[in-house]
Amino acid sequence: MTKNLLKILNDKWSSYKYRFVPWVALNLRKNERTLRQVKERSQDKLVLDEEVHASLLHLFRQLFKSDVRRHGEVMRLLPLSSRNVYQSHAETLRRPDRRHDPCEVMLDSMGFSIERRPSSMESAGTGVFVAKGMVPKGATVAMYPGTVYQTHEPIFFQSLRNPFVFRCIDGVLIDGNDRGISKIVYRSCSGRDRLGPFRLSDITWLTANPDNPLAVGQYVNNCSNEKPANVCYQEFDVPAEFPLELRQYLPNVNYRHDTQMPLRCVVLVALKNIHSGEELFSNYYTIVH
Repeated sequence: MTKNLLKILNDKWSSYKYRFVPWVALNLRKNERTLRQVKERSQDKLVLDEEVHASLLHLFRQLFKSDVRRHGEVMRLLPLSSRNVYQSHAETLRRPDRRHDPCEVMLDSMGFSIERRPSSMESAGTGVFVAKGMVPKGATVAMYPGTVYQTHEPIFFQSLRNPFVFRCIDGVLIDGNDRGISKIVYRSCSGRDRLGPFRLSDITWLTANPDNPLAVGQYVNNCSNEKPANVCYQEFDVPAEFPLELRQYLPNVNYRHDTQMPLRCVVLVALKNIHSGEELFSNYYTIVH
C-alpha cells in the first residue's frame, strides 16, 4: 500500500516538476543550454507587435468565415421550428465536418497546424506538436490562454497545486489551468464580459476542441539539454481597435471588469523553422516584454 502510494506521488511529481518554476530555477545550472540562453537573452522582440497582431487577425478572420459558413449550412438543413433552438445552443454543438475543423483552417491559412499529445520528454505529461506543415521562424505558433490577474488581484486559491500559472515580466499572472476553480473563474469572467450577441473571449480552450487552435500554449513543456527550446514567449497587449467580432477567439479574459484595461496575451513565437512531427519546447526564462 505504502509502496503504491509513493509510486503515485512520484509519478505526479515527475510530471509536475517541469512546470514548477522553483524546481526549474534550482536545477537551472544543470541545464547548460537553458543557462546559456538566459545569459544571452535579449530584450528585443523576435517579431514586432504589429506582426503578431496581423498574424492573429489573419487566422481569426479565416476562423470567423468558416464559422459563418458552418452555421449557414446547418441552418439550411434544419426545419424552421428547430432553428431558434440551434442558434441558442450553437456554441456547444460539434462541427459537422473537417472542412470547418479549426486545425484545417489553421493549416490552410498559416501553413501549419499544432496538436496536443503525450510529450516526447519522459514523465512530462502532455506536450504540443506540429501536426502538419512547417512553422517558419518568427511565426506565432501558439497562445497562452487563461484568466489575467494584475499584481494586486487575488489568485491564492486558484494557484494551489496549479502548474499552469504564467508570470509575465511586470508581475501580471495568467492562469492557464483548464480545470477546477480556475475553469470556473474563467467561465464566470467570460460570461460577465459578453456584449449582446458578441462573445469577447473564447471559452472553448477549456475543452478538448478549442475554436482557436493556437490556444494550447500552456501545454508547451520546458526545454532541456536534450530538447532545446524552439519557441519563446512574447507578451502582447491586444490593441483597442481589435475587431469586436474576432474577440471571440481570444483565449484570455481580465479577472477585473475594466473596459479601459488592455487585455494581456502571451504568444509563443518560433525561434527557428519547426517541422511536422516536432514537439514545441519553450524556455521559461526567456520571456520578452
